[in-house]
Amino acid sequence: MATVAELIHWPEPDPVMGGNLIGSSMSLRRVWNLVQMVAPTDSAVLIEGETGTGKELVARAIHEGSGRQAAPFVTFNCAAIPGGLLESELFGHERGAFTGALMQTTGRFQLAHGGTLFLDEIGDMPLDLQPKLLRALQEREFERIGGTRTIRVDVRIVAATNRNLAEMMRNGQFRADLFYRLNVFPIALPPLRERCDDIPALVRHFTSQFAQRMNKKIHHVPTELMEALREYDWPGNIRELQNLVERAVIMSTGPELRLPPYELKRFVREDTPAAKRTLAEVEKDHIMNVLREVRGAVGGRDGAAARLGIPRTTLLYRMRKLGIARPGAIAPQPA
Repeated sequence: MATVAELIHWPEPDPVMGGNLIGSSMSLRRVWNLVQMVAPTDSAVLIEGETGTGKELVARAIHEGSGRQAAPFVTFNCAAIPGGLLESELFGHERGAFTGALMQTTGRFQLAHGGTLFLDEIGDMPLDLQPKLLRALQEREFERIGGTRTIRVDVRIVAATNRNLAEMMRNGQFRADLFYRLNVFPIALPPLRERCDDIPALVRHFTSQFAQRMNKKIHHVPTELMEALREYDWPGNIRELQNLVERAVIMSTGPELRLPPYELKRFVREDTPAAKRTLAEVEKDHIMNVLREVRGAVGGRDGAAARLGIPRTTLLYRMRKLGIARPGAIAPQPA
């Protein structure tokens, strides 16, 4: 059985994520310590954090680090299923229980028997269904819709939410007894803006992942791009970063991860000195850096135009407009 330490990595020298968390920041280490404490138990866990912070990854790490690892890990998104179908999806139904119930179905609780049931977006669970969920959690038993036979299950519950359940409870939007039943061991996931030290490792991982899928060879991330990504606030968290890297891999034509200057500028925070630079200045520096890397070669398979993903004539036009010296006058930067 894998240990929890093998499931959440930080770079030594660089981590490889196989559906697990990546990072070396202190905030992520604190999360890892909590996961390590609770994984071997059967206690309920409530994972709180903004959308895109990796709540399901933490839930899977808890499952994989427990004695239930060989049993199913079943996910159930409370916000993704229409309210009228939630009870049936959770507990199943008997044939003929309602119009369209042509056969008996097994609910997620029964499917997770012996393992872990991950209730994602638990804050979106309708109030009228919460008592039945509470009973299933407390008594470890339930009946299918339309059925009379009590089904007993052995299931560990890990729930997650991007909402403030304590505030919802105070406002009467979430049952207090269910909240306290779920909130045995809370884990708060930090947003990506609070763990910017993890961004380089995440960028390298996603770059390698997408480059392999697209049959590209990208093995370097320019310093200016990495610094811009570190400065950005990432309201969409890791999911937004992942999408950005995928887009950059698509647009990169050489061995380096590249974004067009206009998009690179979007990731520079307004309160940083770099944000006060004009778009032309950003573009000029970008072209100059690429020309230095290729020793002034504009055309050809490994030239600057190919790396920038633009025609040679377009690059020459931009160089003239931006006042960039002809290739022969561009000297490599000193080591």
